[in-house]
Parts: sequence; C-alpha cells; structure tokens
Amino acid sequence: MTSIELLHADITTVEVDAVVNAANSSLTGGGGVDGAIHAAGGPAIGEECRTIVAARGPCPTGGAVITTGGDLRASRVIHTVGPIWGTVPDEQAVRLLASCYTASLDLALRHGLRSVAFPNISTGVYRFPKELAASTAVDTVKRWVAAHHDALDRIVFVCFDDANYGIYEHRLASNGPEGAGTQSAS
Repeated sequence: MTSIELLHADITTVEVDAVVNAANSSLTGGGGVDGAIHAAGGPAIGEECRTIVAARGPCPTGGAVITTGGDLRASRVIHTVGPIWGTVPDEQAVRLLASCYTASLDLALRHGLRSVAFPNISTGVYRFPKELAASTAVDTVKRWVAAHHDALDRIVFVCFDDANYGIYEHRLASNGPEGAGTQSAS
C-alpha cells in the first residue's frame, strides 16, 4: 500500500527516489523551491534541463520532465510547471495544478521510482491560494494512488513553512487516515 506522508522540512534534504521541482517553463532555475533544488543539486541538473529545452522547447504548464538529482539525496528530479494564479480562469488553474501532480507521478511510475516528494507547487510567487492548492494536491494524489494501488511505496508532501504544513496537516486529517502520516524534520 502506498503511504501518503507529510513532512516539515527542506525538500532538498529528503531521502526519496525523486523530488518534484516547482519549475518555470524554461527549466532554468529561479527562486524558491526551484532555486534551492538547482543550487543543492549542482550543475548537472541545469545542464540536463538545458538539453531537454533545446530538444523539446519549454515545458508546458501542467507538464513534467525528469532529470538527474545531481548532488541531491534523491537520484532524480521531476520538474513540473504549475499555473500562475490569475492568468487563466480559476477552474483551468485547478486542472493545470492537478496535472502537475498526475504528470509527475506518471513519470515516477514510468521510471521505476518508488518514492516521490512534492513541494507546495504554485503557492509561492505564482500566488495559487494555499488552501485550494493543498486540497487539489491531496485529492489528486489520493485519486492517483487509488487508480495505481501499489505503484509507489511513498508519496511525501514536504512543507518548508509552518503555514503550508498546518494546511496540509488539516487537509490530510480531514480527508481520511489511510496511509497518511506526519513528521517534522525542521
């Protein structure tokens, strides 16, 4: 059974097969989670991202690509591009954010990975409302797990800040206990 966990930590330090990066469409590294992953992972991640963009063009919103983990504990990074709140209708933004989670999990499955850690996609400079982002993330991941039963061992929501951690903790508790656990590594 796939466990769904919550962790209060820096995603660059989590021991999983893949960490998900809240990337920009050019995959160049930026601020927040994106900048932290590129900095901690070293130049190999950026080099592979540039190769992908040169071959395929920018990553579309809701899409995902996979690279090496470079110097991270995770062997792979799944880069997904979340929607910028207010640039498309709200319903479309929710669908695009859900697609970030399903596309990332589908990539993990295709690459034989067993554990994945997600940040709070689009809730920083992309201004997606945190409560709505958490409910979209949790509901989408639970639907994916229900459809793919034991495809993965662990899916971890990693919250760097107290506000997101509290929101996810409440959302996971109110959405049923199956496989959900919380931890703090602050």
